[in-house]
Amino acid sequence: MTKISKAACIGGGVIGGGWIARFLLAGIDVDVFDPHPEAGRIVGEVIANAERAYAMLTGAPLPPPGRLRFCPTLAEAVTDADWIQESVPERLDLKRGVLTEIDAAARPDALIGSSTSGLLPSDLQRDMKHPERLFVAHPYNPVYLLPLVEIVGGEKTSAATILAAIERLAPIGMKGVHIAKEIEAFVGDRLLEALWREALWLIHDDICTVDTLDDVIRYSFGLRWAQMGLFQTYRIAGGEAGMRHFLAQFGPCLAWPWTKLTDVVDLDDALIEKIGRQSDEQAAGLSIRQLERIRDENLVGILQALKGGDGGKGWGAGKLLKEFEQSLWAQGGGETMPADPSQPLRLVETKVSPAWVDYNGHMTEHRYLQVFGDTSDALLRLVGVDLAYVEAGHSYYTVESHIRHLGEAKLGQSIHSACQILSADEKRLHVFHTLHDTATAEVIATAEQMLLHVDSKAGKAVAAPAAVLDRVKAIAAAHAELALPEGAGRHVGQRR
Repeated sequence: MTKISKAACIGGGVIGGGWIARFLLAGIDVDVFDPHPEAGRIVGEVIANAERAYAMLTGAPLPPPGRLRFCPTLAEAVTDADWIQESVPERLDLKRGVLTEIDAAARPDALIGSSTSGLLPSDLQRDMKHPERLFVAHPYNPVYLLPLVEIVGGEKTSAATILAAIERLAPIGMKGVHIAKEIEAFVGDRLLEALWREALWLIHDDICTVDTLDDVIRYSFGLRWAQMGLFQTYRIAGGEAGMRHFLAQFGPCLAWPWTKLTDVVDLDDALIEKIGRQSDEQAAGLSIRQLERIRDENLVGILQALKGGDGGKGWGAGKLLKEFEQSLWAQGGGETMPADPSQPLRLVETKVSPAWVDYNGHMTEHRYLQVFGDTSDALLRLVGVDLAYVEAGHSYYTVESHIRHLGEAKLGQSIHSACQILSADEKRLHVFHTLHDTATAEVIATAEQMLLHVDSKAGKAVAAPAAVLDRVKAIAAAHAELALPEGAGRHVGQRR
């Protein structure tokens, strides 16, 4: 599968910043051009929220983050990129001029996507010398969490470009859907526009407040839409007879004058003030950044729930997340032996995320176990027990753990974990992990674990194969020369 090697983002606002975060967290270097004087701060805040969300979203080993560089000119930003994403304000003349400038400076084989939410790609590509590589790549906010991208080609866009764009989105955890014909606002925004129009009338006519309207959505059909969309939801509503019965039963309702879908509400000053006041009351003093973090936490929870749907195979966006994680685990395998295996192996480098802390700002207990578990996983990948190995039916299972809390990991702190193999035989792997403050090298916690090699299909312990044992024993032999770590072999409650 072809991957994006380097990206350029022109525009770093809400959508552009989301694209930047998505690329960076996928390990892709990003060059950015945005003349806004606060661009660095705005993008930095979006990236911080994205990092916080990813810490909650997945335990799979993310690649090292890409390098972020702000460039003084558009031409410099796009020169070496193979995917260029334009996210400037929604004005045809502005976008057309920017895209034409990108076209002139970009590599001949670079793909050029526009984040427009409604402009036609044929209009955008009018003045380009290489219009065949321009397409609409319309994402949804937040781009770093919501995976959908509407891919829309113009009259001069090549079929190869559409296929290449969809193929390159999958490795960064996104789903490109091809909209077969270009149409203003595409598919998603047309649906949202219909709902938005009716919502404005309901507020205008004092049928309900903005808070009540949002409650109607988030406590009812919004939950259904999150995992089954519209048509599959209505198929179920048709009972055993399915969609045909639903259409026959409820189709006549379409002729009833229930909605005002073709009647445009007058957004006069009074209505704007009413909506603004009610929206302020609904926010209850929460800032935009606070609301974004709450939104991200809710989305992560929904995605995680959907990941376990359909008997663990995943459902909807959760299935996509599961597949993305599998690709991350696969990429995380195959590490080479460290340069100096005679020392404890420094295997995990991370920061204490806001999602990891309690009300005191200290890392919660289960996150210590997560970091130590990640350390064991990194060791296993090092010796050849990667995703493919596990899928083939064998793995090491942790059968015993003893964690000592010697210090406190706090919000934003850089930490790392090192592993020492204490002993190993054909079936057992005895390890000792030490969690350090990266800045001071202070020991924050330790974990002693016993892992057992198992045949997961047979449900019993079996000897590991020679290829794995050879790697394990090589490290164990080197670590046998080290002093036994302080705390190894202790039991719960033992005095120092």
